Amino acid sequence: MTVFHGIKVLDVASYIAAPAAATILSDFGAEVIKIEPPGAGDGQRLLSSLPNVPQSVHNYGWSFPSRNKKGLALDLKTEEGQAVLHRLAASADVLITNYPLAVRSRIGLDPGVLRSANPRLVYASVTGYGETGPEAHRLGFDATAYFARSGLTDITRADADAAPVAPALAAGDHPTASTLFGAIVTALFRRERTGEGAYVSTSLLANGIWANGTVVQAALCGAEIRYRQPREQPRSALSNFYLCADERWFSIAMVAEERLWPAFVSIMGIHDLALDARFAALAQRRTNAAALTLELDSVFLQRTAQDWQQRFESAGFTVSVVSRPIDVANDVQARHACAIVPAAGVDGADFTIDSPFQIDGVTKCKPQRAPEVGEHSDAVLAANGFSTDEIVRLRRDGVVAGMQAQP
Repeated sequence: MTVFHGIKVLDVASYIAAPAAATILSDFGAEVIKIEPPGAGDGQRLLSSLPNVPQSVHNYGWSFPSRNKKGLALDLKTEEGQAVLHRLAASADVLITNYPLAVRSRIGLDPGVLRSANPRLVYASVTGYGETGPEAHRLGFDATAYFARSGLTDITRADADAAPVAPALAAGDHPTASTLFGAIVTALFRRERTGEGAYVSTSLLANGIWANGTVVQAALCGAEIRYRQPREQPRSALSNFYLCADERWFSIAMVAEERLWPAFVSIMGIHDLALDARFAALAQRRTNAAALTLELDSVFLQRTAQDWQQRFESAGFTVSVVSRPIDVANDVQARHACAIVPAAGVDGADFTIDSPFQIDGVTKCKPQRAPEVGEHSDAVLAANGFSTDEIVRLRRDGVVAGMQAQP
């Protein structure tokens, strides 16, 4: 039996952070019902076609975070649609939403009403900037609320004059989803002890600040926050990136520099350079980091990145070739780490991204195809006590839509 067998989750959310939390629950056996508007459905379905994302004939932006879910197309702008939602929520364990706070009551998502009818319900909320305060109703994406507002975008600039660089696609949404999952599971654990549900929440802003926590805490302590230096002007030449003979970048993070310096000299074959007064001691290497980087550039160009990785790792150094996305997709170790797992029917791929943790002795559900808009509408309603006549009427009135059930 899976961990969340018998747990029913209503995914009444859009795009990534909130629905991805439901995906993690589905990986461990929860029944997740994806509720989206009739017609176009969740805007997440269009993500793969945006101009600033990797282009593909496959809808990877939908299939990855929407696996294992049952699709119900329900018009929450109607009173009838809201009544359907409330009937489903009355027996649900978890409801997840990231709809703006200002519209939730208008579409039947008022947490007080839902939790009053079902005191065991865990109502899970994601917002851009938090639940209270003067900016609680502001809309936010991870690029704005998670990265820009948290300071992450600023501290990754090379210097004060460098323009910010756009973050990786959805790189803030998925960590936020993991946080929301943790909040939901904590509330479910509390419910096991008390019998009571809960209202749990997180925000893109809070998660961005958490991710940037070391630097923000430094600011709270009054520290001077310096920008990252260009690669050619590092604070340490031995925690830097170097281009290799195969035109691949190589990353070395030499924290224990004093101890590892002799081994570094041996691996690199720079015994003469080590005698140079500019680099002979730690303090001098830091003062002359730019000059040392320039010297090391020509040495790293003599071998491939993989060759350097093998040499350094055999001596106990912490290093890595800088992977490209295609490298990650074919990474054997990523398969062993269960970061990338086999999938059944995923659009355009035989593998997909797994949720980032395992439980010893627990087998996750094998990823299944993401639903079409309203693919399971009739089956979901029937399983939740709606009669055939009710389902026919809801379809006739446009409240429910999607693929017609087979006779």
